[in-house]
Amino acid sequence: MSLLYNLKPGDFAIISGINTATAEQSLYQRLIALGFRVGKKIKVMRKASFNGPLHVRIGSTDIILRESEAKLIQISH
Repeated sequence: MSLLYNLKPGDFAIISGINTATAEQSLYQRLIALGFRVGKKIKVMRKASFNGPLHVRIGSTDIILRESEAKLIQISH
């Protein structure tokens, strides 16, 4: 299982799931509302150093995620 947080800037992946075992229901619903759906293509734009936030793009939407949130997103290449 690969996680979104492990990608480098410029990498593309396909969302394969969200770890609902550790995600709170409200966070899960927010991620879905932002476009984090199975089968969606995602690109890592920037990754801050020292476990900082991750800047990703889904379609034409740019989103900033905390490290803990990015580690919930499962991906495939």
